[in-house]
Amino acid sequence: MKISAILKTHDKTDLAILLLRVTTGGTFMAHGVQKLFGWFGGSGLEATGQWMDSIGLSPGYLMALLAGSGEFFGGLALLLGMLTRPAALGTALIMLVAMVVVHWTNGFFITNSGYEYSLILMVISICILLHGVGKYSLDHTLQAMFPNKPEK
Repeated sequence: MKISAILKTHDKTDLAILLLRVTTGGTFMAHGVQKLFGWFGGSGLEATGQWMDSIGLSPGYLMALLAGSGEFFGGLALLLGMLTRPAALGTALIMLVAMVVVHWTNGFFITNSGYEYSLILMVISICILLHGVGKYSLDHTLQAMFPNKPEK
Protein backbone atom coordinates (compact mmCIF):
# COMPACT_ATOMS: atom_id res chain seq x y z
CA MET A 1 0.00 0.00 0.00
CA LYS A 2 1.30 3.42 -0.92
CA ILE A 3 1.78 6.04 1.79
CA SER A 4 -0.29 8.50 -0.25
CA ALA A 5 -3.32 6.19 0.07
CA ILE A 6 -2.98 6.28 3.86
CA LEU A 7 -2.50 10.04 4.05
CA LYS A 8 -5.12 11.01 1.49
CA THR A 9 -8.13 12.89 2.83
CA HIS A 10 -11.37 11.36 1.65
CA ASP A 11 -14.53 13.40 1.33
CA LYS A 12 -16.64 11.56 3.88
CA THR A 13 -17.80 14.61 5.83
CA ASP A 14 -21.49 13.62 5.73
CA LEU A 15 -20.70 10.32 7.39
CA ALA A 16 -18.31 11.94 9.86
CA ILE A 17 -20.84 14.59 10.91
CA LEU A 18 -23.50 11.87 11.28
CA LEU A 19 -21.21 9.96 13.65
CA LEU A 20 -20.52 13.13 15.65
CA ARG A 21 -24.21 14.10 15.77
CA VAL A 22 -25.49 10.69 16.83
CA THR A 23 -22.84 10.16 19.50
CA THR A 24 -23.04 13.68 20.88
CA GLY A 25 -26.84 13.78 20.68
CA GLY A 26 -27.16 10.49 22.53
CA THR A 27 -24.76 11.71 25.20
CA PHE A 28 -26.73 14.93 25.72
CA MET A 29 -30.00 12.98 25.85
CA ALA A 30 -28.61 10.66 28.55
CA HIS A 31 -27.47 13.61 30.67
CA GLY A 32 -30.83 15.29 30.16
CA VAL A 33 -32.84 12.32 31.44
CA GLN A 34 -30.52 12.08 34.44
CA LYS A 35 -31.53 15.62 35.40
CA LEU A 36 -35.19 15.34 34.44
CA PHE A 37 -36.12 11.83 35.58
CA GLY A 38 -33.22 10.47 37.62
CA TRP A 39 -32.52 7.75 35.07
CA PHE A 40 -29.06 6.20 34.63
CA GLY A 41 -28.01 7.13 38.17
CA GLY A 42 -29.10 10.76 37.90
CA SER A 43 -30.58 12.83 40.70
CA GLY A 44 -33.86 13.80 39.08
CA LEU A 45 -35.38 17.24 38.77
CA GLU A 46 -36.01 18.04 42.43
CA ALA A 47 -32.54 17.09 43.68
CA THR A 48 -30.81 18.64 40.67
CA GLY A 49 -32.78 21.83 41.31
CA GLN A 50 -31.68 21.89 44.95
CA TRP A 51 -28.07 21.40 43.90
CA MET A 52 -28.33 24.18 41.32
CA ASP A 53 -29.74 26.50 44.00
CA SER A 54 -26.79 25.60 46.24
CA ILE A 55 -24.26 26.72 43.60
CA GLY A 56 -26.08 29.97 42.88
CA LEU A 57 -28.14 29.01 39.82
CA SER A 58 -31.54 30.19 41.03
CA PRO A 59 -34.33 29.36 40.88
CA GLY A 60 -32.79 25.90 40.97
CA TYR A 61 -35.82 23.91 39.90
CA LEU A 62 -36.33 26.08 36.83
CA MET A 63 -32.61 25.97 35.98
CA ALA A 64 -32.61 22.17 36.31
CA LEU A 65 -35.69 21.96 34.10
CA LEU A 66 -34.12 24.22 31.47
CA ALA A 67 -30.74 22.45 31.55
CA GLY A 68 -32.28 18.96 31.48
CA SER A 69 -34.74 19.88 28.72
CA GLY A 70 -32.03 21.62 26.72
CA GLU A 71 -29.78 18.60 26.97
CA PHE A 72 -32.52 16.09 26.19
CA PHE A 73 -34.31 17.91 23.37
CA GLY A 74 -31.11 19.47 22.01
CA GLY A 75 -29.54 16.01 22.01
CA LEU A 76 -32.58 14.50 20.30
CA ALA A 77 -32.45 17.21 17.63
CA LEU A 78 -28.71 16.57 17.07
CA LEU A 79 -29.30 12.83 16.88
CA LEU A 80 -32.07 13.22 14.30
CA GLY A 81 -30.44 16.08 12.44
CA MET A 82 -33.49 18.27 12.93
CA LEU A 83 -33.07 22.01 13.54
CA THR A 84 -29.47 21.06 13.97
CA ARG A 85 -27.80 24.46 14.10
CA PRO A 86 -30.14 25.88 16.78
CA ALA A 87 -29.77 22.64 18.75
CA ALA A 88 -25.99 22.78 18.49
CA LEU A 89 -25.99 26.40 19.66
CA GLY A 90 -28.17 25.48 22.63
CA THR A 91 -26.03 22.54 23.70
CA ALA A 92 -22.86 24.61 23.30
CA LEU A 93 -24.29 27.31 25.58
CA ILE A 94 -25.38 24.75 28.18
CA MET A 95 -21.84 23.35 28.22
CA LEU A 96 -20.35 26.83 28.47
CA VAL A 97 -22.43 27.48 31.59
CA ALA A 98 -21.50 24.08 33.04
CA MET A 99 -17.84 24.69 32.30
CA VAL A 100 -17.68 28.18 33.84
CA VAL A 101 -20.12 27.87 36.75
CA VAL A 102 -19.57 24.27 37.86
CA HIS A 103 -16.19 22.97 36.72
CA TRP A 104 -13.79 25.87 36.11
CA THR A 105 -12.39 26.13 39.64
CA ASN A 106 -11.54 22.42 39.61
CA GLY A 107 -9.07 22.79 36.76
CA PHE A 108 -8.96 20.99 33.44
CA PHE A 109 -9.07 17.26 34.19
CA ILE A 110 -12.38 15.40 34.57
CA THR A 111 -10.82 13.22 37.29
CA ASN A 112 -10.93 16.30 39.55
CA SER A 113 -14.40 17.34 38.30
CA GLY A 114 -12.69 19.75 35.93
CA TYR A 115 -14.03 21.29 32.74
CA GLU A 116 -12.43 18.85 30.29
CA TYR A 117 -15.65 16.98 29.43
CA SER A 118 -17.80 20.11 29.18
CA LEU A 119 -15.19 21.71 26.93
CA ILE A 120 -15.11 18.73 24.57
CA LEU A 121 -18.92 18.61 24.28
CA MET A 122 -19.03 22.38 23.74
CA VAL A 123 -16.40 22.23 20.99
CA ILE A 124 -18.17 19.33 19.25
CA SER A 125 -21.43 21.30 19.38
CA ILE A 126 -19.69 24.35 17.91
CA CYS A 127 -18.19 22.21 15.13
CA ILE A 128 -21.65 20.87 14.26
CA LEU A 129 -23.01 24.43 14.38
CA LEU A 130 -20.32 25.68 11.99
CA HIS A 131 -20.29 22.69 9.65
CA GLY A 132 -23.99 22.06 9.35
CA VAL A 133 -25.96 18.88 9.36
CA GLY A 134 -24.89 16.83 6.35
CA LYS A 135 -27.07 14.76 4.04
CA TYR A 136 -27.94 12.01 6.55
CA SER A 137 -30.43 14.10 8.49
CA LEU A 138 -34.04 15.19 8.74
CA ASP A 139 -33.00 18.76 7.93
CA HIS A 140 -31.54 17.59 4.61
CA THR A 141 -34.57 15.41 3.85
CA LEU A 142 -37.03 18.23 4.59
CA GLN A 143 -34.99 20.69 2.55
CA ALA A 144 -35.12 18.29 -0.41
CA MET A 145 -38.88 17.85 0.02
CA PHE A 146 -39.56 21.58 0.28
CA PRO A 147 -36.95 23.40 -1.80
CA ASN A 148 -36.81 27.18 -1.75
CA LYS A 149 -38.66 28.57 -4.71
CA PRO A 150 -37.74 32.02 -5.99
CA GLU A 151 -40.37 34.67 -5.41
CA LYS A 152 -42.00 36.20 -8.46
